[in-house]
Amino acid sequence: MAEALRNTDDGHQGGRQDARQDGGQRDVRQGDARQDQARLWAELVATARRTVADGLVVGTSGNVSVRVGDLVLVTPSGVPYDRLTPDDITGVDLTGRQVLGTLAPTSELPMHLAVYRTTDARAVVHTHAVHATAVSTLVPELPPVHYMTAALGGPVRVAPYATYGSEELAENMLHALAGRSGCLLQNHGTITYGATLDQAYDRTAQLEWMCRLWLTASSVPGLTPSLLTEAQLTEVGERLKGYGQRR
Repeated sequence: MAEALRNTDDGHQGGRQDARQDGGQRDVRQGDARQDQARLWAELVATARRTVADGLVVGTSGNVSVRVGDLVLVTPSGVPYDRLTPDDITGVDLTGRQVLGTLAPTSELPMHLAVYRTTDARAVVHTHAVHATAVSTLVPELPPVHYMTAALGGPVRVAPYATYGSEELAENMLHALAGRSGCLLQNHGTITYGATLDQAYDRTAQLEWMCRLWLTASSVPGLTPSLLTEAQLTEVGERLKGYGQRR
């Protein structure tokens, strides 16, 4: 009788078997997705803690996010990073609707989502780094005092001030980011993005270092720092394309 069921042409037996197979495949895919989310959440928390350890933020003043598909994992609002656990995973879709966790996402979510919707970014880091924030109050653009300016796409612009967490700030940021992978936020801080959390973080650290360099050089009485030309930065940009190990 069992053999007869396998050999029937009505598809019922095969349909049940196909359904079980499809369900199993969905379970595997969902399991893989959860593993990816857990891994990226751990990397996100580690990066957020690094911003504190390296003095780029104080307390919970910055925020970090990473994108996987149409899901954005992001640090929650007002929670010290050393208290975050795997159970605190917080995620939204590209419209900002919360789809993972119970903790409220960072108040700077509009900036993060604006970056993901308009660039190929897979990770975003926002800090209140001291030297970068100081520079944001002095000039409309960080003078190109070092060739690593090219690594961010060119001279780093300052986005005009707007209230934190606002759509206006997100819009100002997008204008400043045009053709760049990082910018300063006037009287506020920095934001950078990259293909990975490590790259986004490294760009943040590099930006803070360049701001410190310019402030140091420009503070010498009677002297003005020499600046790189557009042609020099373009040449460096071409050389940087082949920088590092080839896989």
